[in-house]
Amino acid sequence: MTMHDKDIKRIIEDIEYLESLFKNLLKILPNFDITNKKILPYGLKPHTRSVSWLVEQVIIQQTKYRARELKIDDVNFDLPDTCLHDCEINANRKKYYVNIKIHNMGGKESKNDIAAVEKLYFQYVANPKYDLIYACFGIKFKNIKVCFDIWSYSLLNLCLYMSIQEMIKYKRHIAIR
Repeated sequence: MTMHDKDIKRIIEDIEYLESLFKNLLKILPNFDITNKKILPYGLKPHTRSVSWLVEQVIIQQTKYRARELKIDDVNFDLPDTCLHDCEINANRKKYYVNIKIHNMGGKESKNDIAAVEKLYFQYVANPKYDLIYACFGIKFKNIKVCFDIWSYSLLNLCLYMSIQEMIKYKRHIAIR
């Protein structure tokens, strides 16, 4: 799965664009209430799996709802459940495939996230032109409120990451000789 310089440059530009887009979204939407205190009078248990799909939907739908403000054309999230990406962001005459993941900043690392990354890896092996951006957002729970940690989000293209790892392995192999 060797990448050319132009592919690497394009992917880095895509990541930088989406980082800016999501940073602007988090400025607009730093937090939101999952419910109200009448429904959950004792607050929300800080358990990421129970709310991750909902938080992903908030990110996706708020991106679509605020498309004009974020200077994008549209967001498509009417996709089959088997699709590896959660949404398609249309901007700059281009379609960005985005898979959104949520991480509880107060919790432990989840093995489920690692399993999801492996599935994405196998998609790249099968189709290296599938430029999927993996976006991970850090959240914190405060009673019934979910707060985004603006400093704890990251974007990654696994194909680019794997290509860099292959180059490192190759260089190590050459150095060992």
